[in-house]
Formats: sequence, C-alpha cells, structure tokens
Amino acid sequence: MLDRLLFRRIDNSPLIIFRIFFGILVSLECYGAIATGWVRRTLVEPKFTFSFIGFEWLQPLPGPGMYAYFFIMGTLGVLIALGYRYRLSILAFTLLWTGVYLMQKTSYNNHYYLLIIISFFMCFFPAHRSHSLDAKRHPGIRKDSMPQYIKWLVISQLFLVYTYAAVAKVYPDWLDLSFIKLLMQSKSHYLIIGEWLQHDWVLKAIRAAGILFDLLIVPALLWKPSRKFAFAVSIFFHLFNSVVFQIGIFPYLSLAFTVFFFEPERIRKVFFRRKPPFQSRQLAIPPGRNWIIAGWGVFLFVQLILPLRHHLIEDNVLWTEEGHRMSWRMMLRSRNGHIQYRVVDKKTGASSYVQPGDYLSEKQRMRLAAYPDFIWQFAQVLKQEYAKLGQDVAVYAKSKISINGRPMQPFIDPATDLASEPWRHFAHHPWILPSRLER
Repeated sequence: MLDRLLFRRIDNSPLIIFRIFFGILVSLECYGAIATGWVRRTLVEPKFTFSFIGFEWLQPLPGPGMYAYFFIMGTLGVLIALGYRYRLSILAFTLLWTGVYLMQKTSYNNHYYLLIIISFFMCFFPAHRSHSLDAKRHPGIRKDSMPQYIKWLVISQLFLVYTYAAVAKVYPDWLDLSFIKLLMQSKSHYLIIGEWLQHDWVLKAIRAAGILFDLLIVPALLWKPSRKFAFAVSIFFHLFNSVVFQIGIFPYLSLAFTVFFFEPERIRKVFFRRKPPFQSRQLAIPPGRNWIIAGWGVFLFVQLILPLRHHLIEDNVLWTEEGHRMSWRMMLRSRNGHIQYRVVDKKTGASSYVQPGDYLSEKQRMRLAAYPDFIWQFAQVLKQEYAKLGQDVAVYAKSKISINGRPMQPFIDPATDLASEPWRHFAHHPWILPSRLER
C-alpha cells in the first residue's frame, strides 16, 4: 500500500506549472529586492551584518557585489521558469538563496526559510521533463508523469507549516486581541482600509481566521467537496495578507502550492490543454526505493521536531526567543527595547560606554535592543574591535524590553560578561533574566 501511495505514476502537470510559478516568483523577489532598495538597506549600507551564529564567515560582497548577487539569483529564477539547464539553475539558486539567508537575519521572514526548503525539494524533483527548454533541446527526457510522492512531500511540508502556525497562535496575546490590536494600529495610516482595520469585529475576525485558516486549509483542500471553497478562501486570505502586511511573494507562493491539491488532469486542462492526458495508473518502483523513503522520511522528521525545540528550553520562547526561528511562529509578537553597553578593560579596570549607533543601522539597532542573539553577537564584535587595539575587555549590557506593548522589563543580566559567554544553539542562556510572562 505504501508503494502505491508513493510510487504510482500521476500526471506531472502540477509540478510543471509550479516550476513556472516558482521561477517567476523568486525572480520577482530578487529583482524586487534590488529595485525597492532592500539590498542596499540590508546588505550594502550597514557597516556590520548580523549573520546566523556559526556563519559569520558569510558576509556581503563588497561594492556592487550584492546587487550582482541578487541579479544572478533573479536570472536563475527566470531560467527555472523556462526550464533551461534546470538542474544547474535550481541548485545554484538554492545555494545562493541559502547563503543570503544565513548571511543576515536583521530582515528575517519565515518565507525566506520556506524558500530554502522548497528550493531543496525542487533540486530533486523532475520539474523540467515537460514544457521546458531542456525537454525541447533533449526530447529523450520528456515525460508526462511523476511519482506520486512528490505531491505528498509538498503537502506534508505545507501541513507542518500551517499546523504549527495555528497552534502557536493559541496563546494569551492572540486570544485576547492585544497583539492583533497592536499589529493593526501600525496599519491605521493605510488608505481606505486603515480605519476599517481598527474595528473590534475585524480584530475578532482576524483572531478566528488566523487560527482556523492555518489549522483547516490543508484538510479542506485535500477533501474534494470542500476544495473549491477552500481555494476561494485561500485567495481572499493570501491577498488580504499581501495588501495589509506587504510580505513579498509569500502569499502568492502559498497560492501556487494549491496546484498540488487539485486533480492533475484538471491542472492539465487549465494550463496545458495541448499536453496529452496521462491515462496510466502504473506503479513504478525505483531502484533506490528504500533510500528515497528513508531520505525524505528523515527530512520530514526533522521538520516535525525542529519547531518543538523551544519546549525543551527553559522559560517562555516569547520572552527568550530561543527556538523561535524556523518554527513557523508567524506574526506573534512585537518586541522593542533599549540597551546600553559598557566595556571594561580587564587590565586597568577602566570602563567606557559604547554607542551602537556608531556601528549599526537604525533597523539593526532596533533588533539589537530586543533580541538576545543580536545582543550577544554585538558583544563579540566589541571584544574583537578592542582586541585590535591591544585591549582585553569584558562587555556588559543593560537592557530592557517590551513585548506586545507590555511595560519595559529588565532583559539581560547586567553583571554577566557577554564577551566571555559561549553561545548555546539548543539550550537556555542564563544571562537572559527570567520572564514575568504567562506561559
């Protein structure tokens, strides 16, 4: 039964049209990052870049290098959509996108991480076997079918994303509308809809929709009687998110995924009318069956447990941020604060205060004040800067933060030398003061 579920051949039209959508969207994302100034603000102008810890060696290219970097990624997206040298194009895009993701986290978005996962999937999927320049150049690779496990892999990944997003919203600040009010107040200046978004009934609708949509959309799309209605709801939901939250291609990528939920024959009729229908229900078990099942099984297992890691770390993730990223905890909190750094020469005992503004952009300073990994990383930067001057220093931080509009509370132990503290990827950092938040 497992073999039939995974290895039965089905029409590959959903995969082919998704490849085209995916290529177009990532090219728009990359070209748009240049055109809107995102690359300039995030990677070119800052003197220092907060990379993911452990990947400090990944730094922006000097001069106009990052403009060229994003232009190449955008062009690779075009090649993916056209299916030209597909394997090389998708592999190159995946590596480059992963590089820029790890290179900076000041402008973190969940869909940046999702793009890594989907790009990784696409490296292995035979998405160039039809309606591609590769198939035109090499007719021998043409196929009208694909193994069914491709569909289930994508759906399984989406199910994990949406389910974790729904469960994460079941917490006090979402349920009592306090975070949603805060979120919508920042949109009050929007033309026409800004005032409308402040109404209490709209906030309550957003509260319910945020949980119910994420929790039910995958089952509703899978069930044929509710599929069309679920698709219509998806269009409204994602367009609403696109207009209100302006989160780039993510809403449209989410809509592109829905092609995997419809019958392949329907997708063929809509997008590829000249493509011959695939009639066979052939079961084609590949030579590496066990390796395929094991490999994708391990990957999905990691995706299953990674978002749960914060439950094994002391204190509330809403306070500590430990285990927040890569966990599909989307639109759950607003953090702000202020911080003061004191540098002490270990030899002389002389101390001085450092102005982060001398090193960082405005957006980086906002992140620095409220996120523990930023606070720790900047302490390491200061330690290195003073080491170049021949001084061995201790670095202390005095920080207060506000989460979701709460009063400011002390965040970092001011007596801890952060420059001497190790970073723990999967454990609590004792220099983060205990929270007073409800769990």
